Amino acid sequence: MNSQNISAGILSALMACTGGAILVMNTGNLAGLSQPEMISWLSIIYFVGGSLNIGLSLRYKIPIAGAHSITAAAFLSTAAAPFSPQELAGSFMMAGGLIALLGFSGICKKILELIPKPLIDSMLAGLILNYAVQIVPAFKESPLVAGFAILGFFLVPKISKSIPPLLGVLVFGVLGLFLGYDFSMVSEAQFTLPHLIVPSFTAQGFFSLSIPVAVLILSNDIAVALAALKKNGFDPPINKAIAISGMGTTFVSLFGGHSANIGGMMTALCSSDEAGQKESRFWAAVISGTAVALFGIFAWKIIVILELLPVFFISLVTGFSLLGVLLGSLQSAFTATSYRYSILFAFVIAISNVSFLGISSAVWSLLVGGITAKLLGEGKVQERTAAVREKNAV
Repeated sequence: MNSQNISAGILSALMACTGGAILVMNTGNLAGLSQPEMISWLSIIYFVGGSLNIGLSLRYKIPIAGAHSITAAAFLSTAAAPFSPQELAGSFMMAGGLIALLGFSGICKKILELIPKPLIDSMLAGLILNYAVQIVPAFKESPLVAGFAILGFFLVPKISKSIPPLLGVLVFGVLGLFLGYDFSMVSEAQFTLPHLIVPSFTAQGFFSLSIPVAVLILSNDIAVALAALKKNGFDPPINKAIAISGMGTTFVSLFGGHSANIGGMMTALCSSDEAGQKESRFWAAVISGTAVALFGIFAWKIIVILELLPVFFISLVTGFSLLGVLLGSLQSAFTATSYRYSILFAFVIAISNVSFLGISSAVWSLLVGGITAKLLGEGKVQERTAAVREKNAV
């Protein structure tokens, strides 16, 4: 273990424990969860998510990091409100079951190939755009705090490229809060263990929540993590990683958690050159997982601090935390020249955030986009190019 392992691991954990935690809290508030239910959700996903990735990293000596799916949490903030905690638990359990089934069967890759990645990217971009634009109203509500946060976003990377801009947003944003915001009295939170929730399974929950959550975890977390590991010269246990993420998600659903899985950007950071020599990079993931698990253990205390933050600041941090995902999704979706109207339709439907027949906009986005692509013959150029590359490789 060396300093590069430690710094990469800490920065990786910050990705989940800052904007990711605030996003989960915002989702819980919109879903009408009580404080004990919120503590249960936060503590279980961080403790199990961190522990899961520690185990994978030590078992395979590969830098696998993560906690929960931030993109799935972003989706749930607009889709979870109509459902009871029991229905949410049942939907999350079904999502975990789908992921585990795909991992054990080994057909996950084939299933993902049925949904063109540009459509997934456009759907995700549409969902996240609603959060990114909240940066503007937040700036209007408190120009001083938002101005400090924006200054941190641009200034910190100038100091060191290894420090994520989000850390600058947090540090400078909090400084702005101390200078220009009057905090309310600190409330008290009682120590609460994660409490068991009896799941309720519904068809509406399956189609509106389970399928989108499973797709988002697979495509934007697990797939990204596995691709990053391969890019950096590692040979990850693909099927086992998928199956374990599914089982982790199934387990945390019993306590209100939406997912516990390997993380895309967290794994990408811990497996990169910035994390030190290749043979020691798994220690970065172990450090990341340890910090994440500790965050889960002390969630009942941390939630009191997070609840002091004003709504505009939460919107500000959430928007900045998702800017990288938004940018990557937009670039990936709209640079796919073989897709045109299908991408546009999927993007617009996802932005609308309108449910129809009890099915969320995310599912309609993929469905309408996929049908449009088939009817207009879009994507065929890309498919032919991929087939030629595969043939040449053989």
